[in-house]
Formats: sequence, structure tokens, C-alpha cells
Amino acid sequence: MRIPVPWVFVLAYLVGAGLEQVWPLELHRAAPRTIGIAGGVLFAIGAGIAGWAWVIFHRAGTTTVPGQASVRLITRGPYRASRNPMYVGLALAYLGEAGMLRQVWPVLILPLTMAYLNWMIIPVEEARLREVFHSEYEEYCASVRRWI
Repeated sequence: MRIPVPWVFVLAYLVGAGLEQVWPLELHRAAPRTIGIAGGVLFAIGAGIAGWAWVIFHRAGTTTVPGQASVRLITRGPYRASRNPMYVGLALAYLGEAGMLRQVWPVLILPLTMAYLNWMIIPVEEARLREVFHSEYEEYCASVRRWI
């Protein structure tokens, strides 16, 4: 957890882009132009969700660093639909970028990134939130899904 989560997405994407250069998948040449437009829309939506979630954390004065104790349990805004809207937003932006650039390899790598978050990062975050917020966090978990 020494790499900030946004950088996990960036590094995973760069690995995918590198693979795209070394072993290009010809699917992107046949992709219609609308894939790039849809990618742009998806990127904007994802960046908007992640940014909205980050602003809420910033205004509440709580941490966005996995494993650090939060001072406030955030349950408003995009946190009503997902316990991890920043990650959902980053994943959507990542997919949008791949669509804009019509790159396939980054899309194939994204499930590995999501698995890493789901099984390595989020459990640490959730354990810390349970320590700090006890039953309040348990109630939140019972009513809001981890992803969407």
C-alpha cells in the first residue's frame, strides 16, 4: 500500500499501453469512431464521480489514504450508492481513456487492478473503518454495496 490508489490505476494503464505497443491487438483499428466518443463520455463521468467523492472527503477533513483512521464516516453523495465511489470513478475513467485511445490491453489489465483493490486494499480500509466506527460502519455496509 505504498503506492497511492490513483497511481495503481495509472501504472496499470501504462503497463497496458506498453503491451499495446509491443503486441498490438488489431481490434482497435476496426473499432468505430463512436467508441472514442463513448470513451470520452465515460472518462468524464468517471472523473466526475471520483472528483465528487474526493471533494466530499476533503471538505469533511478526513483521509483518503488507505489504512489511516478516518475522522468521519462519509455516507452522503456518491457514498449512498457505493462504499468506494472513488475507485468506481477511477475505473470508469480508466475504461474511458482506453475507449478514447481505442486500446484493448489496458481493458484486459483492469480486472487485475480491480482484484488487487478488492482483495488487498479495501479489506485494510474496511478493517480500519470497523475499528473506528463500529456498528455505525456495519449498518452502512449492510445498506450500501462495496462497488455498485
